[in-house]
Parts: sequence; structure tokens; C-alpha cells
Amino acid sequence: MTTASSTIQAPSRNSAIDAATPPSLEELWMPFTANRAFKRAPRMLVAAKDMYYTAADGRRILDGTAGLWCVNAGHCRESITAAIREQAGVMDYAPPFQMGHPLAFELAQQLTRMLPDGIDHVFFGNSGSEAVDTSLKIALAYWQAKGEPQRVRFIGRQRGYHGVGFGGIAVGGIEANRKQFAGQLLPAVDHLPHTHDLANNAYTRGQPEHGAHFADALEDLVTKHGANTIAAVIIEPVAGSTGVIIPPKGYLERIREICDKHGILLIFDEVITGFGRLGASFGATKFGVVPDMMTVAKGITNAAVPMGAVCVRHAIYDTVVNTANAGIELFHGYTYSGHPLAAAAGLATLEIYRTEGLFERAASLESVWEDAVHSLRGSPNVIDLRNIGIVGAIELEPRPGAPGARGFETFVKCFEAGVLVRSTADTVALSPPLIIERDQISQMFEVVRGVLRNVA
Repeated sequence: MTTASSTIQAPSRNSAIDAATPPSLEELWMPFTANRAFKRAPRMLVAAKDMYYTAADGRRILDGTAGLWCVNAGHCRESITAAIREQAGVMDYAPPFQMGHPLAFELAQQLTRMLPDGIDHVFFGNSGSEAVDTSLKIALAYWQAKGEPQRVRFIGRQRGYHGVGFGGIAVGGIEANRKQFAGQLLPAVDHLPHTHDLANNAYTRGQPEHGAHFADALEDLVTKHGANTIAAVIIEPVAGSTGVIIPPKGYLERIREICDKHGILLIFDEVITGFGRLGASFGATKFGVVPDMMTVAKGITNAAVPMGAVCVRHAIYDTVVNTANAGIELFHGYTYSGHPLAAAAGLATLEIYRTEGLFERAASLESVWEDAVHSLRGSPNVIDLRNIGIVGAIELEPRPGAPGARGFETFVKCFEAGVLVRSTADTVALSPPLIIERDQISQMFEVVRGVLRNVA
């Protein structure tokens, strides 16, 4: 039954609120949401432009999270929306199996020009989750083509997030995401320890000095399982969804060194870190460590149309494709791989990144952002502050017997005060669009500071 609390006003075509026909909230099963609580007190967004959302009550909400780590160029950019409209009127869909369309090829070409040297082929999907599962399949196909089919094991990392496909959950290390499905996850998977070390690294600005040794656990896993059974290691350069865990200095370099030593593929999940978030095109660029594959999504289209991709070294493509028998070389793909509207959005998005210099802009704001994050030191219940690029994390002391409650209350009260943040357990994460101005950074952190004073 629909109640007054389970309906909300919806925007008409001109974004005005039409109270006459509010939709029911009952039928939609919302993702990663406490559905019952949300439908009792919904938080609804009805419009967006540049740095701001508009809430259903007409309030402007400063976007401190780039949507969900994805709207890097700001909302409703005219060149992107125009490209989508135009393409929808020319060709709305093209089958990607045994057929092609020019925009998908053009986007792959433009994307490879941004990638680290040696990574020069792209396989399109529709999300970060699909990109991760695709990368795992490509790794298996690669080792089969190399004549080493026994290499089937994947190494993920505790607290890692790699989407919600069965492969991504298996290599991921956030237990809350795994426990409902644990009976049917991939069996040949192990995990590195995470690198979060409050005792040694609290309140670090940028990369922590302590913790490169955490990478040596990979040698232990190699000894345990045998290098000739391991297909790939998959990690995020910066772990985002778990609460912004920044790699210690030397850590990624050591992971790359161990993978090279034992002939193991290294996959970087760059779904969050890609497209300027760290003040560089990708995490691989920021840290100077080149993986064998990269998964990307989110910022590839500025989130205007869903899209994801796996970017691979030439040798991987060459081994899987050019050594295969005639016919289909990789039995994998999606109905919407390289969708024309997504490709149009992607091309327009990459053009904005280039012409507006948004990656360079993010780098130029990094010190301002860092100072703003660390200005919260001493605020009530704050036990750590972390930053890199245009990403920040505020870790709060959990309430006794109620982990996550303080973080979620902070998220809700920030929204009520006009700033959208993200909470994961008791860490509040901030990652605004890269078009943010200095005064908006100040506004954002003043709101967060005030909320922290009022959250018990």
C-alpha cells in the first residue's frame, strides 16, 4: 500500500515539481540502500547542473561526490548531452557481435592515446562491474592461449571493491558485499592484506610513508599456491569504496616487481581513480606503475550513459586474438558493448577533459583540497583524515555497539545542510567534480565541519 511517506514529487519536463501525480516508491527495489528506511524518509534529487543537484524541495545541493565518483566534468554538460541527442537521432543502436559502428572504434582510439605506454587495446562493456569480470575472463583466456591453463587463481585484496558481478565479489574484500553470496563465489581466490594502518599513518597528507611491506604478502601467497597457478592480481591503486585507502609509498611498485618476478598479470581497477580523479589521467600515471590491464568506467562518459572498458597491453590482445584459430577468439561480450549513445558521450567527455584541461586543473587544486581536508583535524570524533588528488576521507570513531551509525548520520545531516557526501561505515568520503571552484571547496568543508560538531 502506498502511504504519504512513500510518494515523492516528480519533476516535469521543465524541472518544475508536479505534485499532482507523485510516483509510488514501493515498487522500486533500490541498490545498496536500506529500502525501508529510505522510503520512510526519502532523499530525492530532481535536477542537476555543473556543481549542484536540485532536491525535490527545491534546495540546491553542492555535489561533493561527483554523483558516485563519476561526474568528473560536472553535471549536464551541453556538449555531452548534445552528442547523445544527436546520436540518438542518427542511430540509436548497433549490434556489437560481428558488426561495428565508427564511434566505438573512434572512442577506443581516443582512449588509448590517454593510456600508459603499452596499453593499446580496449574491450567495452557497460559498467565497472562488467569491466572487472571481463578482465578476469581475459586473464584466463590469455593463460590458456599461452599454454598454461593451470593458471586460474586470482589474488584480490581485503577491503577491495571490484563491483558486484560474481567475479568482482570473489576478488573483492568487503565482507558485507560477500556474505549473502559466499556459497557460490569463485573458488580459486585469495586476498592480500589491506594497507590501512591508523597506528602508523593517521593524518598523513598524500601517500603514507609506512606500509610498503604489506606488498610482501604477495610473496607469501605465491609460496602458498605456487606462481604457476596464479593468473592475476587485481587491486585498486587507491581503494575508494571501502573508505579511501591510499597506497603507501613503494607499495604499488613492489606489487609490480613481484608480479614481474613470477610472471603474474597485474590488473588495476581504475573505475574510480581514472579520468583525473587523482590529478592525473589514471592512477597508473599518478604512481608511475603500469599494470597489464586496467578497468575503467564512471568518468569515461561523465556518467551520462553507462559504459565500462578493459584496457589491455598489446601482448595480451596479440596472444588471445592473433594466435587463435580462425573464428571468434574470445567468447565474451555484451549486447550493449560500445553502445552508440555511450560512445558519443565518451567522445564528448574526453574532448572536455582535453580542452578544459581538467586533469591538470585537478592537480593544481590538490594542495588547496589537501589543506581543506586536514582543516577538520580536531573536529569531534575524527580519528583520521586522508587525501590524494581530489579525494578526501574523514574517518570517525564508531559509536559503541553501532558501527556505521555515526558515518551515516553525518551523510544525512550534510544532505540536509546542502552538501552531498558519501559514507561507508564510519568514513565520510568526498570526491567532487573536477570543475569545483575554491570557494565551493571552502563551502563544502564549512558545512561538513558544522555537521561534525552536531553529530554525537
